[in-house]
Amino acid sequence: MDFLVALNRIRVFALVGESGTGKSFRSKLVAQKHKVDFIIDDGLLIKKNRILAGQSAKKENSFLAAVKIALFDKKSHRDEVARRLQTEKYKRVLILGTSEKMVHKIAIRLQLPIPFKLIKIEEITTQEDIEKAVRSRRIEGKHVIPLPSIEVKKSYSNIFLSTIQIFKHRISPAAVPTLHEKSIVRPEYSKRERVAISNIALNLFVIHCVGEYNKDIRIKKILVKDTDLGYRLAITIDVPYGIQLGDNIHKMQHYITENIERYTGILIEEINVIIDKITEQISNSN
Repeated sequence: MDFLVALNRIRVFALVGESGTGKSFRSKLVAQKHKVDFIIDDGLLIKKNRILAGQSAKKENSFLAAVKIALFDKKSHRDEVARRLQTEKYKRVLILGTSEKMVHKIAIRLQLPIPFKLIKIEEITTQEDIEKAVRSRRIEGKHVIPLPSIEVKKSYSNIFLSTIQIFKHRISPAAVPTLHEKSIVRPEYSKRERVAISNIALNLFVIHCVGEYNKDIRIKKILVKDTDLGYRLAITIDVPYGIQLGDNIHKMQHYITENIERYTGILIEEINVIIDKITEQISNSN
């Protein structure tokens, strides 16, 4: 009976967004804002800077196995976390998931109330930051665990990569800023050698993308530089008179980057577009 009374006082928050959009990266800031005691993320029960129970989906060898861990599909796993929650005194929990259905399922399996507040990742970050996070996940296989490196290394040293430290300044100038430390890992199912591509093939891909974007733009030269982080491209073009340069060039850069990364698996670090000259307006008349 005491457990049921306590359960009715618990408020569950949910942070929802597609895989790789930056939920784990921002979870501590969300938890701080809503005075949340626990975070449930990818199979782990986290309190402040410690893992209290569970196992990380990041250590699994296959994506399907990772999904099962994140959903607490195994009875012994969910029972371990549910029992630990029942021994703790708390009022608020934050569950991370890729959909409303997923966080509801996690709440039920851990014997928690259905989330009363749903926060979408798009509400707390920009589309540009979401796209950067997706690129980092898709191309480099990087994931974030909202814990300091010392905690992650204890259990998951084989997948640990590096640490991010973020200072959150308070409203009062005299207040000490809060430090949030997060660990970057590369799960076993995301590990792979960096993909390379020949300059000739990349040039042909760029020509194809530019032609699809606007057949009237003429490429004069393409320079390719292979760096540790990816590829840098410098594209020299002629454009027909009448094109709104600023907006169109930016959209073309995005179009080239998105398509090359999607279809080749390589990372485009930077694209610089150099306009050599404005040509005569293309006539539509016969």
